[in-house]
Amino acid sequence: MTPLEKLTGLAAGWQTSPLNDEVLGAVRHATLDWFATTLPGTVRPPATLLAAGLLGAGAGNAVCYVTGARVSARAAAFINATASHTVEFDDIFRDGGYHPGSPTIAAALAVAQEIGATREEFDRAVIAGYEVGCRLAMALQPSHYEKWHITGTVGTMGAAVAGAMLLNCDSTGIANAIAIASSFAGGHQQNLQGQSMVKAMHPGHAADAGLLAAYAAAAGATGAPDSLDGAKGYAAATSIGTGNWEAAFEGAGDWTPITRMTVKIHGCCGHIFAALDALDSLQKQHGFGAGDIASIHVEGYGPTKDICDRPDPQIAQEARFSLQYCLAAQLVLGQVRLAAFEPDALANPEIRAIMPRITVERAEDLAAEYPRRRMARLHLTLTDGRSFSQFQPTRRGDPEQPIRLDELVAKYVELAGPVLPPGDLDHLRDVILHGETLPMDLHAKTAVA
Repeated sequence: MTPLEKLTGLAAGWQTSPLNDEVLGAVRHATLDWFATTLPGTVRPPATLLAAGLLGAGAGNAVCYVTGARVSARAAAFINATASHTVEFDDIFRDGGYHPGSPTIAAALAVAQEIGATREEFDRAVIAGYEVGCRLAMALQPSHYEKWHITGTVGTMGAAVAGAMLLNCDSTGIANAIAIASSFAGGHQQNLQGQSMVKAMHPGHAADAGLLAAYAAAAGATGAPDSLDGAKGYAAATSIGTGNWEAAFEGAGDWTPITRMTVKIHGCCGHIFAALDALDSLQKQHGFGAGDIASIHVEGYGPTKDICDRPDPQIAQEARFSLQYCLAAQLVLGQVRLAAFEPDALANPEIRAIMPRITVERAEDLAAEYPRRRMARLHLTLTDGRSFSQFQPTRRGDPEQPIRLDELVAKYVELAGPVLPPGDLDHLRDVILHGETLPMDLHAKTAVA
């Protein structure tokens, strides 16, 4: 069997496979986490800008959560997925370095609302989209990430599978949706490096382009059977070789990726998390404060250095990818959440004073374990001369160190609470976690910039 056939078989299996408590709980938790990270993005650019410019693109029955208007499934998926990636709290499939929720759930929810699908059909589409996207990410990593933003690329295939499932495609249709989507997938790393809004739009494009592929496949359009692993296929074009398919299909049929997600508890790039957790551990052990720091040196894996060594970020998007800023903000503010990226925090002189004392380097032993392990070593010296070191082998929120459901609900309340009135906040939570209907309209009124 080709990789495309294997991926298709796994996806199609979710049309009828029993949903045990673990899998059903995982998809509902992922959906709650998607709303937690999406709703704060609905009141910020670029989603507000897109909603103002794109709502005339077509009427429909899918909800744009920026304005509450009913729009076409593709327009809703594009805008909502963009909002979902804006504040950097969306879920992570660690072993593939991939955020599946933003594009996959946005696409599935938009189509499900558009066609009036059942909650079970939506859940199954999300599980299947995660299955294909996460396993494809494992086949491409880590080399893919050197030039490509994998959430924007692989997210296209995850969204295509979710859409095809809801559009009642058979195995042939799902395979064609994946193959077609592989030619639509894009999103390069340069737009992650500086002052750009494009990173947040990558999963928006992935959700939109994935649905385009799903609609095309449902109409009978076909793609190449070797589109993923052929000599000129997607893996060859965007990674080293033609794909690590042995890694991609590890445990296939025994476990499904949505049950192994990382929930983000810091509002910044996940490549900084291990260092933040190490700093928190040392601070709890030794009781020092922000004013006690003489120097901090972090040893990390490749992207910790290559992407997050940003000594002087100027805007929120850059700060979310600055190890120097995030560690300093945690010392001063106590946590790295939404408030850490507001203008007053970005200009905080206490945070800015600490940042030049923080350095980062790539450690080859840690880099060799990436992406399946996200580790850091943090070395800290205080102004009184004391020095401490901490090795952080996992990140809080990873499958080996998961957060509890009450902590996930607290994250949802913290992030979505400023956007929704309390009654709507509680109702949406209950529908997602315990209901049998689709989440639909929200009563909050949000302004379009």
